[in-house]
Amino acid sequence: MGRACAAMTVLRRNNLLWRWLSLAPLLALLIVFTVVPVAGLVWMSFHDRQWQSGIGVWRFVGLDHWREFTSNLYYWPGLRNTVVFAVCAVSLQMLLGFFMALSVSRAQGWLRGLLTTVFLLPVVVPPIVIGAMWKLLLGTEFGGVNAALALLGVPAIDWLGNPALALPSIILVDVWHWTPFVFILLLAGIEGLPQDALEAARLDTLSAWQSLRHIMLPLMAPTIAITLVFRIILTFKVFDEVYLLTSGGPGTATEVVSFSIQRTFFGRDDVGLGSVMSVFTLFVVALLAVLAIAASRRRRSD
Repeated sequence: MGRACAAMTVLRRNNLLWRWLSLAPLLALLIVFTVVPVAGLVWMSFHDRQWQSGIGVWRFVGLDHWREFTSNLYYWPGLRNTVVFAVCAVSLQMLLGFFMALSVSRAQGWLRGLLTTVFLLPVVVPPIVIGAMWKLLLGTEFGGVNAALALLGVPAIDWLGNPALALPSIILVDVWHWTPFVFILLLAGIEGLPQDALEAARLDTLSAWQSLRHIMLPLMAPTIAITLVFRIILTFKVFDEVYLLTSGGPGTATEVVSFSIQRTFFGRDDVGLGSVMSVFTLFVVALLAVLAIAASRRRRSD
């Protein structure tokens, strides 16, 4: 009996050791590409870099950068715009992406392949092409959108130069570009649903809306949560559309946090203040991701 217990103890230790060895490469990558960069940002946020004879000299400045950060003229409008951008863009993408995924899952034959191809086209277009294409479409004098409106007798609209319309225009471009990403993830979730549960809903003569609300959506809660978190993170990283279409203007109408950080890091060469912005943005994104996952789990439990 004692030998059997000792053998079981050794076996458990070997299993535990094997698990840690299996996780070691992942932990190493996590430390190198996540923990070390974040720790470096935190360290730089308390230091200032000055160039002396081409050599960067670091000096501890305490909370000076954090105090300057609280009254920054670009970051806070950029954070407000980014939150508005994230809420509007992600909401539209989730709704449209789910509708598109549902349509494809119910299509048959050649129509299924056609819809999938058409829906996925925007996400494979390079960002530089998207910027050039939408700048041509939304141009004030020769834009395709204004040309179409002119046929209806509507005067030209300055989509990218009007502070009230610039951010909605950027949101429109992002929805067009990234809805296919949401679509393909939700389609995978729908295709992976247990067919017996859906068949039981049909046998119970549930309506399409009842089946969607009480069967499909609860089962898809993990997929929806993962997709939502991905899109929240990516919207806080939006840069290409803003840079190519408006460069943050007019004024701060389309200023976003990634643009503020880029301008501070590389435009002003102020790595201390840029690190503060990065650390604070990382905290906001992590908080939003946790709230999104918690809301999804609460909905699933209900």
